[in-house]
Amino acid sequence: MSRLTALFSALKSQDSRALVTFITAGDPDLSVTEEILYLLEDAGADIIELGVPFSDPMADGPTIQLASERALASGTTLHSILKLVEKVRVRSQIPIVLMGYINPVHAYGYERFCRDAVDAGVDGVLLVDMPPEESHELTEPAGRYGLDVIFLLTPTSDTARITAVDNLGSGFVYYVTVTGVTGTRATVSETLAQELSRVRQGVSLPVMAGFGISTPEQAAEVAQLADGVVVGSAIVKLFEQYRGEQLKEQLHQYVSLLKEAIS
Repeated sequence: MSRLTALFSALKSQDSRALVTFITAGDPDLSVTEEILYLLEDAGADIIELGVPFSDPMADGPTIQLASERALASGTTLHSILKLVEKVRVRSQIPIVLMGYINPVHAYGYERFCRDAVDAGVDGVLLVDMPPEESHELTEPAGRYGLDVIFLLTPTSDTARITAVDNLGSGFVYYVTVTGVTGTRATVSETLAQELSRVRQGVSLPVMAGFGISTPEQAAEVAQLADGVVVGSAIVKLFEQYRGEQLKEQLHQYVSLLKEAIS
């Protein structure tokens, strides 16, 4: 049983929701990323999405774009991220999903990436610019090696796309709660309940909802509608504002409040 499957099974038995936290690998460098991974788990994160920095992150708002720039400036590569995950696995078994864009994985090689990712201890991958209908280069080797491939659904996804994601995806579905790029939002969409109900009827996988969730109150609201919540930009923003021990304190406090809110 994969780490993701085991986690969702445990959460379901407890009638609990998953907290998925996103950080950009290598922001400000990989040694800090390693420390933060352990901290996020300790604070209550159930799954960690580890962003693979890319020079043209089209789906990301300014906060995550800047994080990618800082990570690339520190020399972070896909290969070095896999080495980091391998190191983390000595101490932690928290599910880790790599999130990014096709280009770095395509350059690395799909077969090689799936093999190396699983060997390192990566549980899943989400490439935001890879449509499920054109994903066979990734899903076929991923299936052989046991790497979950996670796809996005959005408020504009039609029935055909929902069916494709259910047929081709594994691990979980990431539901984008708003149209547009990443970033915090002041309120949760008034139509989210209806949208998530439609998606959950069409897929058998757990549904994680993200994009724009920034406060414990918003996380609690969304957790009533989905199987879990994803918080990204609000966490990454703390990397702009703080350094060292102050960053760790702020992150631990914030993530703890998020987990408490959805529990």
